[in-house]
Amino acid sequence: MIRVVLADEEPIVLVGVRTVLATAPDIEVVAEAEHGRDAVDLVLAHRPDVAMLDIRMPELNGLDAAEQIRGLPVDTAVVILTTFADDAYISRALGEGASGFVLKTGDPNEIIASVRAVAAGAAYLSPLVARRVVDQLAHAKPSSDASARVAPLTNREREVLGLIGAGMFNAEIARHIHVVEGTVKVYVSTILNQLGVRNRVQAAIVAYEAKLIPRAQIPGE
Repeated sequence: MIRVVLADEEPIVLVGVRTVLATAPDIEVVAEAEHGRDAVDLVLAHRPDVAMLDIRMPELNGLDAAEQIRGLPVDTAVVILTTFADDAYISRALGEGASGFVLKTGDPNEIIASVRAVAAGAAYLSPLVARRVVDQLAHAKPSSDASARVAPLTNREREVLGLIGAGMFNAEIARHIHVVEGTVKVYVSTILNQLGVRNRVQAAIVAYEAKLIPRAQIPGE
């Protein structure tokens, strides 16, 4: 069972998200908060698999709450749930280690998909958010810093990093490079450690900046 803590300043949104998640038999909402500071306390108390946070909350906003959660002795993935697809919000959320960014205006199924994805160690961006990230990174000039960061990786590790950047899950990567999924998990763990990044989203950004994404896998190519 995937255990979730929800936080949103609007009670009606909490009810709506809880109702959506209740349709998934493998997801349980264990606590709710209307303030960011309360959300951090609930994460520490319940140690959920996922914390789903609104950006705009009183006392402590969702981005600051995500930063504090990252510093807790818990293994909790963060999904930002918001109305705003602002580039600054997206960049800050990913910089604070959020593994998901979902828009309230999107398909409700995205909420369930995001929780399942980040709980499994993957990442999830709403299609509109993913498109904005891709637009910023896919056609940018290669970053010398990113190139230096990926240089120590083996050829296979760089290949796997490129496929992470293309949005593939471990099972898809395993089929693509003809290995078992357990081997891919080892590759992913090694890549994250060597790059010094917190999750697959940040690894994907490095992959884009280093131009490791296979052209056939870049949306719009």
